[in-house]
Amino acid sequence: MAAIPGIAFDGNPGVVRGAVPGAGDRPDESYGSPMWPIAEGRASATPASRHVPFDARGAVLVARVWEALELPGSAMDYHFVLQGAVDRLWSGRRADPAGLELLEVFARLDLALMEAAPQAVSFDAADAPATFVRVTSVPRLIGLLEREGAFTEALELARRLAHFGQGEDVAARLSEKAGALVAEAAAGGGSA
Repeated sequence: MAAIPGIAFDGNPGVVRGAVPGAGDRPDESYGSPMWPIAEGRASATPASRHVPFDARGAVLVARVWEALELPGSAMDYHFVLQGAVDRLWSGRRADPAGLELLEVFARLDLALMEAAPQAVSFDAADAPATFVRVTSVPRLIGLLEREGAFTEALELARRLAHFGQGEDVAARLSEKAGALVAEAAAGGGSA
């Protein structure tokens, strides 16, 4: 993922890229579309998109996500890896509350990816106006921050998400909440 122009991603220091199975794989493009080597022959799915098992949870999930971000893939592959991880960490939050920290890391990384490579969340042709797919990772983080009372931080993320045709209503609601808190603090003689 670090090869995507405009993204500030240096990888995870615990992952040695060359040691991750599939890191050195290159596609065979003689079929008209890239075909990647797999044990059974070839597949159209990139190493990044195949790396995280559907049933991975907890530490295994986190390790596989960090590894997948080091493997060959497209911006869309990385988006779906990150979004899937956020969804699984959210669903497992009761059993593993520490996973919420990584949920935040992965959701922020997904938003940075979307900003650097909007095609990660769009299926449109290059000559058509952009229409974006519904993203779940960033709204999940916005909701979490809002529940924690971090309205300003949630608002900033919602405004960034609005560039992708999502989150405008949330941004408006959070703007009202943040404004009310500032007004309340000012009336009480405190600072925001």
